[in-house]
Amino acid sequence: MSTAVLAALSLLPIISVAIFLVLLRWPASRAMPIAYIVAAGLAYLVWQVSATKILAASVNGLMVAAELIYIIFGAILLLNTLRESGAINTIRKGFSDITPDRRIQVIIIAWLFGSFIEGSAGFGTPAAVAVPLMVGLGFPAMAAVVAGMIIQSTPVSFGAMGTPILVGVNTGLSADPNMTAYAIERGFAEWDTFLSFIATKVALIHALGGTFIPLMVTAIMTRFFGKNRSFADGFKVWKFALFAAFSMTIPYYAVASLLGPEFPSMFGGLIGLAIVVTAARQGFLMPTQEEAWDFDDKANWESEWTGALQATDNEDAGTTMSLMRAWSPYLFVAGLLVLTRLQVGFLNLSAFLRDDSPFITWVWPQIFGSDITHSFQPLWSPGTIFILVSLITILLHGMRGSSYKTAFSGSLKTLIPASTALVFTVPMVQVFINSSGGAAGYEQMPIALAEGVANLAGSAWPFFSTFIGGLGAFVAGSNTVSNMMFSLFQFGVGERILVDPTWIVALQAVGGASGNIICVHNVVAASAVAGLVGKEGSVIRKTLLPFFYYALMTGAIGYGIVNMSSGVFNAGFIVAALIVATIVYHIVKFNRPSTG
Repeated sequence: MSTAVLAALSLLPIISVAIFLVLLRWPASRAMPIAYIVAAGLAYLVWQVSATKILAASVNGLMVAAELIYIIFGAILLLNTLRESGAINTIRKGFSDITPDRRIQVIIIAWLFGSFIEGSAGFGTPAAVAVPLMVGLGFPAMAAVVAGMIIQSTPVSFGAMGTPILVGVNTGLSADPNMTAYAIERGFAEWDTFLSFIATKVALIHALGGTFIPLMVTAIMTRFFGKNRSFADGFKVWKFALFAAFSMTIPYYAVASLLGPEFPSMFGGLIGLAIVVTAARQGFLMPTQEEAWDFDDKANWESEWTGALQATDNEDAGTTMSLMRAWSPYLFVAGLLVLTRLQVGFLNLSAFLRDDSPFITWVWPQIFGSDITHSFQPLWSPGTIFILVSLITILLHGMRGSSYKTAFSGSLKTLIPASTALVFTVPMVQVFINSSGGAAGYEQMPIALAEGVANLAGSAWPFFSTFIGGLGAFVAGSNTVSNMMFSLFQFGVGERILVDPTWIVALQAVGGASGNIICVHNVVAASAVAGLVGKEGSVIRKTLLPFFYYALMTGAIGYGIVNMSSGVFNAGFIVAALIVATIVYHIVKFNRPSTG
């Protein structure tokens, strides 16, 4: 079968998601079973994968879904615990004391705090932390999810202490034994140094592409959830948004250059938080009290904006709680995430929490005799940290047992209906990416699709490389998995079109991060955290523009860099300049003084 036909067939599960989930607005619980049937049917009938392996992939998907549901439950439980203790009231007042402006709040929570959490834990944890926090502060649940998804871009390639690079790119490239010789030929005697070399390129492209992400978060929020339904309201804080972007991306790039791939997002987010919150308290580039923007009255919100998780006040609690005491559970979460993922000397808790012993790592090897193995480390899971901190909060905030019981039961009620979509989403993903090894001898569906695109793109491939990386994350729910699947393929395409292949691998990592913005897996999980049942398609429609901006902008930058020999006025830099010019035009347009 030709490469083009295989690519077209590989696209069918994705098309089914686009049609039923995004266009027809079906809930994921109805759309994803159809996508699963399409993927499983292709795997069995065309790729000729055995029914046993398809079943193994499906069961593996169910177990991954259970792990995600566990994390979601922990995140909701922590929020409800803080709500019952009154801490959310204090946190809300703390933000109001800085500014009541929701645009500034979303930049601080989603972009900066979210980047720090992404650097610490990754794997969707920022949504599990930041989204319910924003809901607790009074954001519409859908606005919180959309904001949480958009920032799943710049920090993602260095999430979970650099896992997408150290595991994803590393595993993908090292599958070819000739890669070590290539690294030595480029002057890198140590493989880790070669990975850091690629990581610096990834950080540079991300830092440039991420410049407008905070502004995009505010503009999308005001356009879809504001009283005026206007991008203009979001663009009015462009100075603060750019300031917040640079406060994160400059230290982010510096850390990547000096320390390697483990700490850019974590340190970038943390340094950015310190700079931006301090500046905001001093009123630097802040809107005035009269210009402060808020959501319309809740009575005027559209029904799809809210779900089972909503902001409620416990007026009797937390009125005298200090801001530090109110925030302390989140500080515990951040601290434990960092501590459990550090791998330094006596602080190497990660080695213990991920030990191979059967009490710590639960493994089902070679499920049903296939080559698919599933493992779970409950002590290392963010869900365990969330639940542990919720229990610690009982002591920190002096809660009554009855209040915690209310939080626990309320979390279960929110979780059960919201998690059903994951039961269908993750098995589809697992079948899609485990479709190799069939009797037909074809590559797995994502690779077959990428090869078809590469044959069409030719020398214009850098423009498409980020979209292929994004495709991998879209279906797999992970930048790390996308990099595993496509890094070596991207390297080979770079060699074929006679450009520096390490830049193409860097574009893969960047594109894999951008795919998290629209990833069905993550959207379903984040929506479940916010209690939004059946509204996943609406979220994706609102995040498509940021995804296309990020993938196209970074792809254009990559094309420009690898074709520098033809001068700076090449197609890549021209496209990037046009994108920047369009954004600048709208900044000027929306901030022009009214003549009325």
